[in-house]
Amino acid sequence: MPRTSARLLSLLSLLQARREWPGALLAQRLEVSARTVRRDVDRLRELGYPIAAVKGPDGGYRLDAGTRMPPLLFDDEQAVALAVALRIATTAGAGIEEGAARALHTVRQVMPTRLRHHVDTLPVTAVGRSATVDSGVLIALGAAVHGQVVLRFDYPSESTDSGPPRRVEPHHLATRGGRWYLVAWDLDRDDWRIFRADRVTPRTPTGPRFRPRALPGGDLAAFLAGRFRGADGTGDWPCRGEVVLHRAAADVAPFVPDGVVEELGPDRCRLTLGSWSWPGLAATIGRFDVDIEVVGPPELRAAFASLARRYAAASAPPDDDVHPTARR
Repeated sequence: MPRTSARLLSLLSLLQARREWPGALLAQRLEVSARTVRRDVDRLRELGYPIAAVKGPDGGYRLDAGTRMPPLLFDDEQAVALAVALRIATTAGAGIEEGAARALHTVRQVMPTRLRHHVDTLPVTAVGRSATVDSGVLIALGAAVHGQVVLRFDYPSESTDSGPPRRVEPHHLATRGGRWYLVAWDLDRDDWRIFRADRVTPRTPTGPRFRPRALPGGDLAAFLAGRFRGADGTGDWPCRGEVVLHRAAADVAPFVPDGVVEELGPDRCRLTLGSWSWPGLAATIGRFDVDIEVVGPPELRAAFASLARRYAAASAPPDDDVHPTARR
């Protein structure tokens, strides 16, 4: 029979692994009597673990939520996953950076050397500045999404005051590119909207419960990608064109991860690419600094002509630089 301390840790690990345990099965797993299991459960309760007795033919035990967080046990994979998640959380912009850093230090300090090495070889460096969101705001938004209740909040734009409160049906809380976003159905605008969480100031109380609507396309990632591209949420760009570039496909392909490159010869390729506007698409293609043949559509050809006029005007010297004789 294992010593009492080791047996208590084993019992605690089993209680954390599943919702409920029949007493007889616990006794069998620990290789002790049912009476010993009852005594060990009482010892864990004295240490602050909220273990409830489950009534029924078999009887049993369940580890419930308590008034404070008791010590927990993790296996090797759980410990590494927790440490990596905490390291990422220190750069998440969720207003929990300090708490995540302290928790990571605590977890790392008690890790076996072999696991600490795995964690230390996975450094995470934040590049750029993420918009920090108050953790209380994220909790309020998450609760509204989970509870499916109408949410009211103030939402100032970058150039104006907030105006009247927004009323939305919150559907998803997502993170993208270092920012947190709320995806919701705007009740006043009768359309889907994406709100930056760092600009949201929730109001209380919340509104009535709602029945969730179907997100366009059914895929959150595709919906977000499409909206940020200016599309309708299908995931495609609103403007897509086709050109022939006088350059080898191997030289073009690495710089167009969202496009299609087809080899036409040793120094020619066909490029199909999308953008949020036709001038933007023409400018993106122009950065290859090679001869271009526009295949279509006409809007792309017109965008090249418009940019050509603008670039020609921009390249003209100012009036002050023109020689006086040239003005006669």
